[in-house]
Amino acid sequence: MTEQERTGVFRLGAPPLRDVRDVLAYVYAALAEKGYNPVDQIVGYLLSGDPTYITSHRDARTVIRQVDRLALLEELVRTYVQERLHP
Repeated sequence: MTEQERTGVFRLGAPPLRDVRDVLAYVYAALAEKGYNPVDQIVGYLLSGDPTYITSHRDARTVIRQVDRLALLEELVRTYVQERLHP
């Protein structure tokens, strides 16, 4: 197969993240990079469901919408309880 016959694969858009922790970490980092307070922005999104709380930088808005908000809340509470109340 010559170089001209090879098919190139290009990935466009948000990376497919499945793990809730990975999603939160990715979105947190994108918000911080843009100078936002990540905690305030994520809380705003979780409470309102309004995706405009999340920056589109690095496709963070698309990434966070890959996960149900309830799953995000469950992970946050589970992690808090495990790390703070039952270390």
